[in-house]
Amino acid sequence: MSADALKAKYKPVIDFLSTRGARIAHLHEEGGKLVLDATVHDEAEKNRVWDQIKGVDGNYDDLKATITVDASVPAAAVTYTVQGGDTLSKISKQFYGNPNQYMKIFEANKDKLSDPDKIKPGQVLSIPNA
Repeated sequence: MSADALKAKYKPVIDFLSTRGARIAHLHEEGGKLVLDATVHDEAEKNRVWDQIKGVDGNYDDLKATITVDASVPAAAVTYTVQGGDTLSKISKQFYGNPNQYMKIFEANKDKLSDPDKIKPGQVLSIPNA
């Protein structure tokens, strides 16, 4: 398979890495395989990358991927759009498994929120890493 065909096949993975702030060191064809070397912020993000790869091709026998972890790589930005009936506690439980972490979300969104009890549907909130 050509380099262009391989890049097209794994485009969802490449796009995922790009939108999540990963560092891509190598992306080229070698011996009929796509060589991908990337660095992400943490192990959880590394696992999400592998999930993306397996979603494209469960065997990924035409891919030679090395995904490393380096905390100096910025963490992926996660956002959430407030729905009717949401509270910061409910959002906190969804993202962190603990409703009592709601102040973490409030602190990260002080530019948009003046009170943790006053959120409105349609607001887009930044969700800091757990």
